[in-house]
Amino acid sequence: MPQIFNLPDVGEGLTEAEILAWRVAPGETVTVNQVLVEIETAKSVVELPSPYAGTVLDLLAAEGSTVEVGTPIIAVVSPGESPEPAPVSGVPGVLGEGGEPSTGADRPLVGSGPKADPVRRRRRVAEPPAPEAGAEAARPAGWTEKLSRGPLGTGLGGGIGTAAQGIAGRAARLAEDSGVWRRPGRGEGPTAVESVPRRPALAKPPVRKAARDLGVDLADVPATGAAGQITKRDLLAHVARLGEAGDRRRPAAPEERIERIPVKGVRKATAQNMVRSAFSAPHASVFVEVDATRTMEFVQRLKAAPDYEGVKITPLLVLAKAVLWAAARNPMVNATWTDEEILVKHFVNLGIAAATPRGLMVPNVKDAQDLSLRELAVALDELSKTARAGRTQPADMQGGTLTVTNIGALGLDTGTPIINPGEVAIVAFGSIKQKPWVVDGAVVPRWVTTLGGSFDHRVVDGDLAARFTADVARILEEPALLLD
Repeated sequence: MPQIFNLPDVGEGLTEAEILAWRVAPGETVTVNQVLVEIETAKSVVELPSPYAGTVLDLLAAEGSTVEVGTPIIAVVSPGESPEPAPVSGVPGVLGEGGEPSTGADRPLVGSGPKADPVRRRRRVAEPPAPEAGAEAARPAGWTEKLSRGPLGTGLGGGIGTAAQGIAGRAARLAEDSGVWRRPGRGEGPTAVESVPRRPALAKPPVRKAARDLGVDLADVPATGAAGQITKRDLLAHVARLGEAGDRRRPAAPEERIERIPVKGVRKATAQNMVRSAFSAPHASVFVEVDATRTMEFVQRLKAAPDYEGVKITPLLVLAKAVLWAAARNPMVNATWTDEEILVKHFVNLGIAAATPRGLMVPNVKDAQDLSLRELAVALDELSKTARAGRTQPADMQGGTLTVTNIGALGLDTGTPIINPGEVAIVAFGSIKQKPWVVDGAVVPRWVTTLGGSFDHRVVDGDLAARFTADVARILEEPALLLD
């Protein structure tokens, strides 16, 4: 009996996942904890290990498909069992029990069942035969009768009726020569397509020339002049109406020029979180320019220190430490808002917003307040490498309390970040550039950056936001304060 492996919930609140790549194939032998498949959830890419040992019977979900939690995705046969599916008895040509062909006397035959409806085609309407000279049958019937009926054709001794018949005959010949056919009457068969001759438009030669130059058929232009004459004003008004109609009917861009990208995985989760945060938390933002010259000097000293050999040191490390220092002095920025209470957290899971090929991800360093400067540097480096590789686990993105986004890595000076849901503050770190700066009354070149921050105004008032941002700026201006 095959064992069915259902898609598990690998993260809090996971409802679905996309099958990225199968690592096994039908007929392949697998062991317990061997990686079966790589899936993408709303938070990260996860490898699912096998809970069973045996032979893969079938892959129940195709690569690229999105399946819900609890959906069967793979069937595995235990060791010693046949990997082949059980034979179907009762079907001719298929072995039944004991290897004997099954008669299937009372079984449905393969391919039996209701037949598909036959394709129905419309009857082809035969083209009317070309009229022959002198052939009365080829003329449109009814012209003579209609003109000869009524007062002109009856009751006047036949004289006027004979004249009417002559007129009807000439009308029929005119219709025959011009290819104009009357509309069929009730009970009559189909006829050629009806066309109605239009009266030549009345217009002066200059108007006709202008119409030819503009490519306009004067028969389509409504006339307002005397005796139904088309004036130049009528022509220009008609052209203007055509232009407006053309703008309204302008076709949309061809389908081949539009790329359709399904919204799923990280992009879908990011969109939901950003909308929820932007429209539920009232954002208040502050900005400040900072002289980060001593931060740059401090980074160079750390890079040269033997204790930091092999460790990646960047200005982001100093900023992260500054945020932790400022949060300890202003604990309300490290909180969560609920409708009933404010949860102030006396630990910091420091989130680092990372731009990855799969979209925005915010993994966090757990209990970052307890790490030394070197330990924090190692944690930040591992976190960023894992995120860029798309290997961040769901647990690494849960439980964040305070976030930093390094927009300076993208060459930007500042921005207005959106708060990560469940938090009340986020700090944006701009690029560090040399700018003229006034020091002791003299203008000198200094390394300058811009700090920005967004705060949930339900928890963080303007005064608290300003004090927290100023504390972060103080550390960037003088990292030695971290020793206090």
